[in-house]
Amino acid sequence: MREIINFNDKWFFAKPGEEQTPVTLPHTWNAKDGTDGGNDYWRGTAEYSKKFTRPASVSGERVYLEFKGAAMTADVSLNGKHLAHHEGGYSTFRVDLTDALQDENLLTVAVDNGVNNRVYPQKADFTFYGGLYRDVNLIIVPEKHFDLDYFGGCGVKVTTALSDNLKKATVTVQTWHNADSVDITVNGETKTVKDTAVFEIENPHLWNGKADPYLYTATAKLGSGDAVSVRFGIRKIAFDAQQGFILNNKQLRLCGTARHQDREGLGSALTRKEHEEDLKILLEMGANTVRLAHYQHDQYFYDLCDEAGLIVWAEIPYITADLPNGRENALSQMRELIIQNYNHPSIVCWGLSNEITVTGGVTESIIKTHKELNDLCHELDQTRPTTMAHAFMLSPDDPFVMTSDIRSYNLYYGWYVGDLKQNDEFFDDWHRKHPDAVIGLSEYGADANPQYQTGSPEKGDWSEQYQAVYHEHMLKMWSERPYIWAMHCWNGFDFGADGRDDGGKHGQNQKGLVTFDRKTKKDAFYIYKAYLSDEPFVHLCGRRYVDRAENTTRIKVYSNQSCVTLFVDGKEVGSKTRDKVFEFEVPISGEHEIKAVSGELTDTMVIRKVNKPNPDYSRPGQQVVNWFDRDDEIEREGYFSIKDSMAAIKANAEAKAAFDTMVMPLQKKLIAAYGDVAKNVKLPPEVQAMMDKMSVEATLKQMGALITPEFVHKLNHALNQVKK
Repeated sequence: MREIINFNDKWFFAKPGEEQTPVTLPHTWNAKDGTDGGNDYWRGTAEYSKKFTRPASVSGERVYLEFKGAAMTADVSLNGKHLAHHEGGYSTFRVDLTDALQDENLLTVAVDNGVNNRVYPQKADFTFYGGLYRDVNLIIVPEKHFDLDYFGGCGVKVTTALSDNLKKATVTVQTWHNADSVDITVNGETKTVKDTAVFEIENPHLWNGKADPYLYTATAKLGSGDAVSVRFGIRKIAFDAQQGFILNNKQLRLCGTARHQDREGLGSALTRKEHEEDLKILLEMGANTVRLAHYQHDQYFYDLCDEAGLIVWAEIPYITADLPNGRENALSQMRELIIQNYNHPSIVCWGLSNEITVTGGVTESIIKTHKELNDLCHELDQTRPTTMAHAFMLSPDDPFVMTSDIRSYNLYYGWYVGDLKQNDEFFDDWHRKHPDAVIGLSEYGADANPQYQTGSPEKGDWSEQYQAVYHEHMLKMWSERPYIWAMHCWNGFDFGADGRDDGGKHGQNQKGLVTFDRKTKKDAFYIYKAYLSDEPFVHLCGRRYVDRAENTTRIKVYSNQSCVTLFVDGKEVGSKTRDKVFEFEVPISGEHEIKAVSGELTDTMVIRKVNKPNPDYSRPGQQVVNWFDRDDEIEREGYFSIKDSMAAIKANAEAKAAFDTMVMPLQKKLIAAYGDVAKNVKLPPEVQAMMDKMSVEATLKQMGALITPEFVHKLNHALNQVKK
């Protein structure tokens, strides 16, 4: 019989030159310094060690050590004998300890998350936590057992196929073992075969996403007593250039978030409790899909998605930069991802890469690696398509875009660049040019610190209000374009990115709809709930915007109900019938109780009138958005100004010269600050043309703290001297 012993307790940990300290797994050494900003978290090789007594196994049994995740490379030794080397920080691997076991044993694991040119990831906007951050198990199996060395898989692979009318299912169960035969049971029927059995199921109970995530079980058992049970779902998936994603012959509009596997104070060392809480939050907002970025996640979370019916995008950390010696590692991580996750019905596609062209464009190396990855995916799995997440600066007409079976784009119009409406224009133009190709939206978002509050939200202010406005637009855009196969908000949760030090918090990317500690759901969370959830609710936005300096304030309500009534200090001020977003103008003079009501649903908050804006509600040194008191101070009739478009400026040699003379030094500062990424970004003509529609003023706002009111006045004065 197989025995699994949890091996998380009684470890010792030490960095080079430091004393050992006792730790319990899961553990990462970057839980604090990986999320405090400065891009200076410790990366290197540290050692875990554990003493243990030989387990009570019988003659002929094999003893394996199973690592659910060791970031990023690991070398395993037992009693001074090196047994295994593994590269890839997010997948399961196992080590056969049997021949090196003694009565008393010393296990050592050297784990390395240091910089190298061969193991992904190496460049990305998230922290590469080091450590044994997932469970470790000891597995004891009979001499005849299911293969534990086959790329971390379970030894059982279940493939399902459905007839066109969904009334008949064929279930093929393939096994890997060293016995003469195996008994395989599915749906109450048992077959004895060498390694593969095929079952027919009439009128199968389908796995139907959140509506009905029904799971079957396949059990494989050897004469030795070793047995493996796996759950699987019977479903039919398809992707269509006009209808997007299709599940069991019906269109299913997919909208949800991406997710990183970390938490404030814990880093990547999560327990089942944190995984379960994340799933609960995603379900509360109504998400029916999740992109598990940018690497293989814990098997337990894929299990949770199977049970809940979430549609999953699974991917490897082939991201941002193509490593000189990284091709074999990318292929190895993809092989492990597919073999270990093949049986999950929630997974509908395999992600080849993310924004891989950012630092160097499309190269021969990138093309070759993607071709090999694509071929490998189809070799290992004929049931799911491949996908890619492309950076917005990759031309939609570049042949590389079509490498994968389906594809999505990461767009940040309205945050990093451009205006919100350019997201709509991008998809309309793309779909018009490529009507037979499947397209989705894999990333989009705006950073928000819930401390920052305003009555006049603007792009770049990091306010909770602007993030909400941004996502209102994006959801409306998605709802009007049924061909978008999936939209994955970046991100479900704030996450560790030690290279970041902005927006009032250190070491965090704050694009999450929920804060890093999961304690605060930002207002934008509830516009998703209004679009996606069937759970009736009403939500008052701006509850953290207590101190308000305006005489008349705007009260915004999100709800999936059709009518909302607003009360101020117990008095009704009005009712509105709207779709998801309800806005009211309310005069304020003191402290007021605001109450939103829809049927039996209510939400309440308190606001108060103040004489001056609360300085805690904005970033220290936040740029001045309105550089001039009046527009007539900016524009001079018949002459250029910052109100003109970039295209108009570029079309006039004198105006362009005036602009370049002042702006080029700032662009050099941007390159100095952001290095190769800023230096190597080259926009394709069609994207540049879209950007050039923006005014000079809007373009300047994107350059952040580099732009001062004094600079804007000088530039506008220079443009005012150039006749149109």
